[in-house]
Amino acid sequence: MKNIKELDLSNKRVMIRVDLNVPLDDQGNVTDDTRILGVLPTLRYALEQNAKVILCSHCGRPKGQRQEKFSMAPAAKRLAQLLDIEVPLAPDCIGPEAQTCVDKIQPGGIILLENLRFHEAETKNDPEFSRQLADLADVYINDAFAVSHRAHASVEGITHYVEECAAGLLLQKEMDYFNRSVSNAAHPLVAILGGAKVSSKLGAIRNMLERVDKMIIGGAMANTFLKSQGYKTGSSLVEEDLLGTAKELISLAQEKGVKFYLPVDCIVADKFAPDATIKKVTIQEVPENWMCLDIGPATSIMFDEALYDAKTIVWNGPMGAFEMDAYSRGSHAMVQSLTAAHAMTVVGGGDTNAVVNQAGAGQDVSYMSTGGGAFLMLMEGKSLPGVTALEKKL
Repeated sequence: MKNIKELDLSNKRVMIRVDLNVPLDDQGNVTDDTRILGVLPTLRYALEQNAKVILCSHCGRPKGQRQEKFSMAPAAKRLAQLLDIEVPLAPDCIGPEAQTCVDKIQPGGIILLENLRFHEAETKNDPEFSRQLADLADVYINDAFAVSHRAHASVEGITHYVEECAAGLLLQKEMDYFNRSVSNAAHPLVAILGGAKVSSKLGAIRNMLERVDKMIIGGAMANTFLKSQGYKTGSSLVEEDLLGTAKELISLAQEKGVKFYLPVDCIVADKFAPDATIKKVTIQEVPENWMCLDIGPATSIMFDEALYDAKTIVWNGPMGAFEMDAYSRGSHAMVQSLTAAHAMTVVGGGDTNAVVNQAGAGQDVSYMSTGGGAFLMLMEGKSLPGVTALEKKL
């Protein structure tokens, strides 16, 4: 796909799809501007090239209804502070009002359109809505990796109506890091997969077993694998309908020569609550009616040793219920192992990023993806609609 630096942007209306879906406090202030910071290099480049920059994004899930709490106004305010220029907010993203605002932009100026998802047509990839967005632009840039797994109007549909389309610097960086960590990785390559459910990672596990040298399984999804091997898991979250699949995946790993690691001990609790009674047990001794909520210290040591010779490590999904302090130690131990490894380390967005940031190690990994769902889709071996759309414009 083309990259923004290959296009002439001077004096052109350049629409950039960004992901400004940022968390807000009760006063409407941005509490985490990581996603905004991620797109600044692309925005600064476009402004330096004398482009008329038109930003479009979504915030929250308004489901086609105009709701003030999902306005892009807080994002516009934070952007203005970071760029040190005025960032006006258009009252809509299509139609006469949006057109009037776009017509007022001077070269080297910028505007942010109101929430795309105030229109149901955005998520339905409606051709007419896509065309109306395209009418505002001479050039289209996708710099929203986090939504590029969605075939939405501002991600895929618009590319059918704008002649010049390219990737922004963040999207290019995301794809480059994924290719270096999976498609063209230095070996040994280790995949660490955690989170709640095997079902959500099934495609990623199958695809990665074709590529990795080692696979580490943690989080609640490990319970399903452990139960498939005959261990008792108490009242832990288990996907009973996937026990056969879990057993099959372990056999597949053996066939492929992939070293497949499961927890050997865990932190169990009598209930899922901050005041629960907790204890550390081996996986052979999980009490009836107790639940596994984190990997144990012996497992953390074993996983650390498994990472010792790795050249590339890809991590998607926490090792336990890290939101509660009592069950965050396994995930934090994994962060320490990651940052100590002599390897390229890529963290796959979402909750995994939250764990790394919670541990204060955001600067100590090679790369943290901005898109959990998009990153997982790539791990499944699938193409992203947003990226495929740009590749077709070559």
